[in-house]
Amino acid sequence: MTEPYGWVPEGVDITVPDASRVYDYTLGGVHNFAVDREFWRRVETMFPEARLVARANRAFLGRAVRWLSARGVRQFLDIGSGIPTLGNVHEVAQEADPEARVMYVDIDPIAVQQSRGLLAGNPYAKVIEADLRKPDGILYHPEVLDLFDFSEPVAVLTVAVLHFVPGEDDPAGILRRLGEPLVSGSYLVVSHLGPEVTPEGREAQERARKLYEKTPTPVVIRTREEIAGLIGGDFEIVEPGVVSATEWHADPDESGDPPQHTALVALARKR
Repeated sequence: MTEPYGWVPEGVDITVPDASRVYDYTLGGVHNFAVDREFWRRVETMFPEARLVARANRAFLGRAVRWLSARGVRQFLDIGSGIPTLGNVHEVAQEADPEARVMYVDIDPIAVQQSRGLLAGNPYAKVIEADLRKPDGILYHPEVLDLFDFSEPVAVLTVAVLHFVPGEDDPAGILRRLGEPLVSGSYLVVSHLGPEVTPEGREAQERARKLYEKTPTPVVIRTREEIAGLIGGDFEIVEPGVVSATEWHADPDESGDPPQHTALVALARKR
């Protein structure tokens, strides 16, 4: 049976797996193709914990936005936001304040197109197509400048995206540049793939990582220390530090969830 492709923007290659579409599939979304689903099935065959890791990341994102909202943050820059799915940042933030401002940023045209459709009629949530590796193109984008008041705190969210940025692209420098124009009391939010804790787990993870080498977005696995090292400048990591996504301010109904050691997260506040 042929899949309907009418919603695919011109120029999008649907013959190779795409990270945002694969992630959409893991979270139960519908904007993905057979190539993405088959790729994910191969990943799960090699690394059975992969879906739990993806869902732990998504749950962390919601908790982080609620935590920030409770501390008065009303502006959120979600970079690598992906295809809209359950529990989007603007939905969580605007529960706390209907006028909370959210700018989604993604390099994938499908993610941007689907986000525009979701956000139609919401004056406080927008989306732009831009590249994390070019932070000035995000910070000084006309729509970002129009939506945000940079005299007030901004939370920059980089959830499940920095592990697609290799060392030669200077992920620490990217975060540093994103944080430079932000005022005191702003935040960086990071989630990143970390190494499995057992030899067997690391072997399985390495097999899955090698699958990503055949896609346009290879994965880089970094340790807690390496992830902490990405965050510098005037930003200080807040308690509990770099921890598993399931350990970061877990909700009571999530306290029994198994720890996902490969989903490492941190929040940092600008002095």
